[in-house]
Amino acid sequence: MLFADVSGSTRLYETAGDAAALDAIGRCIERLSQAAESTGGRVLKTMGDEVMVLFPTPDAAASAASEMHAAVDTLPPVNGTKLGVRIGFHSGPVIQRDNDVFGDTVNLAARLVEQAQKGQIITSHETSQQLSPALRAFSRRLYSIAIKGKADRGGLCEIEWRTVSHTTTDVGPRPEARSAAAALRLRYRDLQLVRRRENDLTIIGRDPSCGLVIASQNVSRLHCTIVRRHESFVLRDHSTNGTFVTVDGDGEILVQREDMPLRRHGWLALGEPRGETAEVVAYFVD
Repeated sequence: MLFADVSGSTRLYETAGDAAALDAIGRCIERLSQAAESTGGRVLKTMGDEVMVLFPTPDAAASAASEMHAAVDTLPPVNGTKLGVRIGFHSGPVIQRDNDVFGDTVNLAARLVEQAQKGQIITSHETSQQLSPALRAFSRRLYSIAIKGKADRGGLCEIEWRTVSHTTTDVGPRPEARSAAAALRLRYRDLQLVRRRENDLTIIGRDPSCGLVIASQNVSRLHCTIVRRHESFVLRDHSTNGTFVTVDGDGEILVQREDMPLRRHGWLALGEPRGETAEVVAYFVD
């Protein structure tokens, strides 16, 4: 169950007037609805500046949320006011009746969108654990909130939508010259991978679903990801034992639950130092 709320609408009514504000918010709602339906969602209702959508899976909701943000982000400011979106979603059973839904899942999803800031996607920790590894990698734990009618506090997670959108549909044109400006090559045993485009995401780990699979007991199922960020490639570690990065000519650095830009040429050792393992990935930034 997902709620998306247009942020900045109150100020827009004050600065641009009712007619202009209503038109701009209508365009936002239309884009939110299109993004939801393109990823398998069913728009149940729109309520002023809010959209209520039902999805078949948490992955579909997360993908739609990233598409919603990206779609609204391309809209120009109106009278100096840039509209954005706040999104919250939660997974669980619902009662469906007359094209409407009811129950604790709906109530909690509505509570989550209240916690989101402009530009954020908020979900429950419980729901984040149901995401596929590729999407779960881009969630991070936040604080906990009191939930009406429940003794335990509910943990919140934020999903980084700019990265998630790279794993789903490309929502807009990007300059070809810029995309081709740099390339990343990964070499592991007899396998070589080349990544050039901004939406190329590389997942490295022990799980068979990873783009580069390394079957070692010291390697986490979803160990690290490499994503293009502007004109550089960034390694993000998600593992228990960390990723040991050696840039040619420099010393070895342990990256653990943090980001590190990859420079020039070097090596990635997953879960243990490079000198103690044969499972080493060589990288080249051309």
